[in-house]
Parts: sequence; C-alpha cells; structure tokens
Amino acid sequence: MKQKVTLRMVLNQLQTTYCGTLGVEYMHINDPERCNWIRERVENPRFLKYDNEKKLHIYERLCFADTFENFLAHKFNTTKRFDLDGGEAIVPALKDGIDRASELGAHSFIIGMPHRGRLNVLANVMRKPMQLIFREIVELNCDSNDHSKNIKGEWGSSGDVKYHLGTSMDRTYPDGRHIHLSLVANPSHLECVNPVVVGKARAKQYYCGNRPEDTRNVVPILLHGDAAFAGQGVVYETMQLAKVPDFDVGGTIHVVVNNQIGFTTNPVHSRSTPYCSDIGKAFGAPILHCNGDDPLAVSCAMETAMEYRHEWGSDVIVDMICYRRLGHNELDQPLFTQPKLNSFKGIEKATHLKTLHLSST
Repeated sequence: MKQKVTLRMVLNQLQTTYCGTLGVEYMHINDPERCNWIRERVENPRFLKYDNEKKLHIYERLCFADTFENFLAHKFNTTKRFDLDGGEAIVPALKDGIDRASELGAHSFIIGMPHRGRLNVLANVMRKPMQLIFREIVELNCDSNDHSKNIKGEWGSSGDVKYHLGTSMDRTYPDGRHIHLSLVANPSHLECVNPVVVGKARAKQYYCGNRPEDTRNVVPILLHGDAAFAGQGVVYETMQLAKVPDFDVGGTIHVVVNNQIGFTTNPVHSRSTPYCSDIGKAFGAPILHCNGDDPLAVSCAMETAMEYRHEWGSDVIVDMICYRRLGHNELDQPLFTQPKLNSFKGIEKATHLKTLHLSST
C-alpha cells in the first residue's frame, strides 16, 4: 500500500530543497527539458545526501585547505598572500567537481582564477610542491635548485608575485583514470584571464579531434570574486561568445567566491541586482547558490554543475556565499571597511569552517 502524501510533507520537502544551504535558480531557463532535468535532481529526497565515507573525504580535504591557511598566517604573518579564510570550502568542492567530471569522461581541466585563494589552490588542487610556494613567498636570494632538488617533475619559475602564478600537472586515479590540470597565470586585472582560459580550452578541444565528445571532455573552470563578476565587462563579453560557432566550448563552469565585498565596497554600492550572479540569467545559465559554511552543499553544487554541463553543454554558475575574515589583504584592518560584520559578535569570532563542519556531521 502506497504511503499517503500530505500537503505538510510536500511543503517540508520543498523547504528542504529550496530554503536550505543550497538553492537553485533555474526558472529563467526557457527550455522545459533543462528545467525538468534540474527539478528531478534537486527535488529528489536523496539530493544533498552523502554517506559517511564521502563526508570524511570532504572533511579531510577541508582540513588540508584550513591547515595550509593557518600555517601561512602564522609563518608569514606580515606578507600579502590574499588568503581564503572564510571560503575554504571551495577547495574540496573544486576537487569533488573535478572527480565527478572525470567519472563522466573528462580528461582535461583549464582553470582561471583571481589572486584570492590561489596559493591554496596551487598547493591542494594543483599539488604544486609546497617547498616552491614557500620559497616564492620569502623570495630567497639563492639558487632555486638547492631548494627543489628533491622535487620530481618540471616546475617553472617566474619573477611575478606568487599569487599571480600558474602551473599544470597530471593526475592518475586509483582506478587508472588520467586527467590533466592547468591553472593559467593571471595578472592583477582579475577577469582578463577569462577569454584566455576559454580560448585555451577551445584550442585543446580542436586538437583533441574537435568531436562532440572532445568538447565535453575538456572543461574550462573560472573562479570569480563577487564584485568583479558583476562589474567587469569582460565577464559578459566572454559569456556572450558561449554559443557562437567556433567559440563554443560546451559550457564553462563559473564559480563565484562571494565574500560579499569588493576590495572595500559593499554590494549595495557596487551593483543594482540582488545577486552578483544575475548576469547568468541573460544566457539561461542555471545558478546554484550555496552557503560557504556548508562544505557538503558546496561540493554538491559543483558536482551538479559538472553533470549539467556534461548533459547540456552550456554555462553553469555556482555562487558560494561566504565571508572575508581579514582585510583585502592580510595587512589591512577589516574593521575599517566592514565594522558591523567584523565586530565582536561577527566575523572576528566566527567558528572556523573545519570545526563548524566537524560539529555538524
């Protein structure tokens, strides 16, 4: 006998789906099949459900990101490094998204990002040897070979500042899957890397054979700040080319690390739209808003974004809403720019994400 479904049960399920730590905007998409594809997933009771093994795996990756930030904060406390404190959940989420895309057949990932969080991504996603990262931070006046003689592989060096540098690496999974990751170097002009990443992805798709499966299996990923994503014209210009013949890369994964401030400017003074991601509505891109204090929701959003791109070949936006514990850089005083948020009861005393996640699982 089938169980009766009451109105209260329906309302509870809808509230869980749309009013929790992961919310999805998709009703602006003018294709009912795509809307139904998203609806069937997010309204499924098993959505956002992870087993204990997966939770521990996410927590382990979160610990790596958190420990790295804490070490830099104590070891190089007078050095600008543009830390990720408050948005660490993006590191395990990126890795989970890449894992899911590789399960679907993707083999190449081209990543572009601003300077905030780049050192953490270099260390924990790109697996750049930490000896090299630390040497670049302290800028030792010595022979680099003396400090990298035990490091395997070729790692380029540059005279640029450490939070502008890129790298690439090959990764092999235990089941034999091979993927290539490339993080493109980026200057201080935050979003100018967007067309570079998309162009590099398009070139790789072409030289892989230029077949539909080649388009699906080379994935461009762009990380943005909330103010830059809403305010810089190159973002719109790049997205405008998404479905133009010869420029189509089968969709770009846009990840907004939304710490709710741009340099020293609050959102109310920097844009006219409710969300920094509203530009995506012009192109029919689904938008997944997630709470940066819930690593499971952020990882689920990234995995869902990868699945949507694989299925429909179009852009997806993940809007991770978090905060910035320190100033624009570590030498700035955050109380000057956001005195209310950084007050005694605010960000300054907020529980670190690693501890918060452990207590909630």
